[in-house]
Amino acid sequence: MSFSTGDSVLDSTLTDWLRWDQNPESKSFIQKLVESNNVDELRNRLLKRMEFGTAGLRAKMGAGNSMMNDLTIIQTSQGLAMYLVSSSPHVIQKGVMIGFDARHNSQRFAQLAAIAFLQKNIPVYLFSQICPTPFVPYATVKLGCVCGIMVTASHNPKEDNGYKVYWENGAQIISPHDKGISKSITENQEPWPEAWKTDSLDSNPLLKQPFEEIKSSYFQELQKICFFKELNPSSPLKFTYTAMHGVGYQFAVSAFEAFHFKPFTPVLEQIVPDPEFPTVKFPNPEEGKSALDYAMKTADENHSMVILANDPDADRLAVAEKQPSGEWHVFTGNELGALFGWWLWFTFKKANPTETGADVYMFASTVSSKILHSMSKKEGFNYEETLTGFKWMGNRSHTVIQEKKRVVFAFEEAIGFMCGSMVLDKDGVSAVAVCAEMATYLYHNNLTIMKQLDKIYEMYGYHVSNNSYFICHHPPTIKSLFDNLRNYEGSGKYPSSCGPYEIKHVRDLTAGYDSSQPDGKPILPTSKSSQMITFSFVNGCVLTMRTSGTEPKIKYYSEYVAEPDSGKSKKEIEDELADIVQHFIDRFLQPEKYNLIARTS
Repeated sequence: MSFSTGDSVLDSTLTDWLRWDQNPESKSFIQKLVESNNVDELRNRLLKRMEFGTAGLRAKMGAGNSMMNDLTIIQTSQGLAMYLVSSSPHVIQKGVMIGFDARHNSQRFAQLAAIAFLQKNIPVYLFSQICPTPFVPYATVKLGCVCGIMVTASHNPKEDNGYKVYWENGAQIISPHDKGISKSITENQEPWPEAWKTDSLDSNPLLKQPFEEIKSSYFQELQKICFFKELNPSSPLKFTYTAMHGVGYQFAVSAFEAFHFKPFTPVLEQIVPDPEFPTVKFPNPEEGKSALDYAMKTADENHSMVILANDPDADRLAVAEKQPSGEWHVFTGNELGALFGWWLWFTFKKANPTETGADVYMFASTVSSKILHSMSKKEGFNYEETLTGFKWMGNRSHTVIQEKKRVVFAFEEAIGFMCGSMVLDKDGVSAVAVCAEMATYLYHNNLTIMKQLDKIYEMYGYHVSNNSYFICHHPPTIKSLFDNLRNYEGSGKYPSSCGPYEIKHVRDLTAGYDSSQPDGKPILPTSKSSQMITFSFVNGCVLTMRTSGTEPKIKYYSEYVAEPDSGKSKKEIEDELADIVQHFIDRFLQPEKYNLIARTS
């Protein structure tokens, strides 16, 4: 097909696409754009390439370089294969691990990725069926692979998919690997000769299918963090579970069996993996009650007190408990972080009564609650804060473990939990079992999950959070909003107050500034590729605003910590924090000025 837009770069890119793409659907789509002379759409799809970052890739599925499709998966895998050959030559002996979820095209994308590595004589361990995301980092380490790949878009809308990369330590990649892989992708865009021949996979001697082996090993090892095998089978507590139309059901069943629980009650409408997610507006249990309607109905009908919910790739866990009023309380990620932190320290001490905690570590991301820090000061274990994302906690955990120390827990407020160090990433499957055991123990001792949370706050201080987000689809607007705070009202400085609330310190991890440090430089790593500013108020409140790496969101996280002897009630703290957040929204975010869309649930 001959076609000229007058833009030589577009014409060349278009020619390459039509020559390289062998998927009839995506190739036909681009051809129709050519026939209708839709130059703007061609530019958007072909000249804007997905950026490979520390989260790998995540984007809408469709035709073009800016989207997830057969050709971009092939290019990404070829680039990663060449990067591994050059940076880790032992990949030829050790191989790579590949898994996939139940989304549209996930299995095909995994197969196309496998073909790329096999063409370079790299052994491939490819799961034969859908799996939860944490199985990939677990298998990567267990099998001694150099790299792990999970095809998933986690809790994103049904139109999206992704390509998540783990290093040989079982943690998500961090710099400089992301930059090296990205460069290699641009250098290996033309599909190799066998790139599309997925029918050759079964006969390739370098391809192995380790699903059953890994599943058996995972659930056997999971029992190491089960501490009440005798109590669990006799528990009268009833659990309801939902897989949110994702992969989690069969693995949650196995987790319950590993901990010797009676079977839970599943949400029947959401058991079977379905990439259309027909019963939920957003397949994200983090959205709270709106995402758990079916689970609450099932629980009510079966007299269940506790709901456990995985997201579609089962690396996150949401928990709800029925209150005496009959209402359901959906615990925030920070509340669950407090509960898991208490539980994993309690069970560690049960198993190791003579140890002090000097060699024990817990981690949380910088936008998460500081409750673990408060615990560590009283209990004597080590607490560290990392940048947002489990890639940082996973890699830091690996370093600590190499130093012969123990990592017992890590969490982020977005309902991501790492219980123990079996998987150096968030793991919703292990969290299902650990949470069920914790709840069983509490109910056996005439407590509830909510009552225990109150006890934790009474012991370590109230840690009250108020988190949400606004949606903005226009990156220049987001940049303008953040830049305005760096030059607040034309002052050339950051704001010194937010309404009546005085700001003590400002940390900007985009610009590399921290007023609390003697040299004005932050301790945490900085990055100009994302926006993140933290305000510390004189009254002790901390508020962080940041852009999401995977969604068009401006997120904000706030926490007010009051010591146990502060004399302030939880209600007083909540009211003051709500007032601070409202001033922050009105004065700093200015949603009307920037046309921001508020969270609807």
